[in-house]
Amino acid sequence: MMFQTVNGKKVSIINHTEKIIQTNPFIEIHIGTDSHRCYEGVIYVTAIAYRYPARGVHYIYNKVKKPPIKDNWSRLWLETELSLETAETLSSKFPGIKFEIDMDYNDDEYYESHRLVSSARGWASSYGYKVNIKPHKQIATKAADYHCK
Repeated sequence: MMFQTVNGKKVSIINHTEKIIQTNPFIEIHIGTDSHRCYEGVIYVTAIAYRYPARGVHYIYNKVKKPPIKDNWSRLWLETELSLETAETLSSKFPGIKFEIDMDYNDDEYYESHRLVSSARGWASSYGYKVNIKPHKQIATKAADYHCK
């Protein structure tokens, strides 16, 4: 999986994460995906955010365009799939590191995404990931949202 920095430099998620963990063993790593419909299809951005204790955040991201998806459930569910795929790739290489999954879903019934919260949270939790849902901590999905537009 090739990601890029905010400067456009291509990086391997394994090599990049390994370097950061070596120099910052107490880093928090958040993974999240956001999507936006565009005329030609759907843009998905998955971000890996490295949160340094009391020093800020650095992130890398992967942006892909998919064919149009008509229903919101399928579009939003693919966000979960992409985040978990990335988390599993990292977890297999770094088994002692805890990863958090930031989901761009809201517990509030006013939002359509609340219908996915239980299923998506349960799926990610079954792999042992801590899950963050809106309005709580959203580090990776904020970065992903920024690059979706």
